[in-house]
Amino acid sequence: MAVQQNKKSPSKRGMHRAHDFISAPPLAVEPVSGETHRRHHVSPSGYYRGKKIVRTKADE
Repeated sequence: MAVQQNKKSPSKRGMHRAHDFISAPPLAVEPVSGETHRRHHVSPSGYYRGKKIVRTKADE
């Protein structure tokens, strides 16, 4: 069994637990399609900031 060599300070202990309480990513609503997507990401229908950026299967 592994045994720590030195005591972990309260500061380092807090840094170790930093990822335990990550909140949900912020969401945005696309003005054209009304879809909800992650901020600064392309929406599922291929829109980014009101402009069509990516062609999707629905376009063909």
